[in-house]
Parts: sequence; structure tokens; C-alpha cells
Amino acid sequence: MTPYAGERLIILGVTESDAHAVANQLIAMHLREQGFTVVNLGVCTPLSAFAAACDQHPHVEAVLIGSLNGHAHQDLAGLPALRAAGRLRCPVIIGGNVSVGHDTTSQERERLIALGVDHLLTDASQIVPLLDLLRSMRETPSAPAHDARTR
Repeated sequence: MTPYAGERLIILGVTESDAHAVANQLIAMHLREQGFTVVNLGVCTPLSAFAAACDQHPHVEAVLIGSLNGHAHQDLAGLPALRAAGRLRCPVIIGGNVSVGHDTTSQERERLIALGVDHLLTDASQIVPLLDLLRSMRETPSAPAHDARTR
């Protein structure tokens, strides 16, 4: 599939062990309303399916993965190997209830970051602002490094 100019494509899905579909559908609908093209892989999605979708859509802005059952770390255990193989080069964003229990501890967050997750969101309202920020960072040329010693 060839992107058209300005297309903002997102791959969306729910972790492999999770069958919660309502939030997934609401997020897909919201993103489409905001002008995004959404490839929704649905629920119970293995990481290999996210990688295959990235292979098929190399211009994807980000992969959004939801987890409501709290087993995100287990479901994303294969992420380092896919990253190392160059199969998931775009930002990987996870949200929902990413750990068993109500609160996600900083240790659990660090474990997900160590797997290769780029961003963890606690509220779906954070998705579009984060995607906009990531896009602006890609489109803005890096400023020259500033040497603090010249001040």
C-alpha cells in the first residue's frame, strides 16, 4: 500500500492474551475522526501480527497496543527480538491496564520500557497529543547541539 501525501497511519491492536474489544474500537473510531488511517488488528493480537503490519505499511507513524488484563509484560516479551530484527522501527505505545492490579508501579513501567516500549499512556485522551508531538519531532530538523560551556 502506497501512502498518500499527508497520510497519518497508525497500527492498533490489543495484546495477545487480551480479548477486551470495546476500548480498541472506541480508540480506532476516535483516531479516524481525528484524520488518522487506522489498521486495526483487533484483540488477541500476537506481536508477530504487529510486525507483519509494519512490514506491510512501512510509513506507519506508531503502533498502539492496548492491554486491559494486566499481562502486558508477558505479551510483549518478544518485543526486543522484533526490534533487533528491525521489524518494529516506529514508536511502540502501550496503554490501558498494563499490570495486574489497579496501579502500575514505576518498576513495572521500567520493565516495559526495557522491553522496547517507547511510551506508556494511562488515558486514551493522551494518544493524539502524543502522536502530534512525535510527528512534530520527526518533521523538525534537530537543533545544533548547544555546548553549555559557551554561556
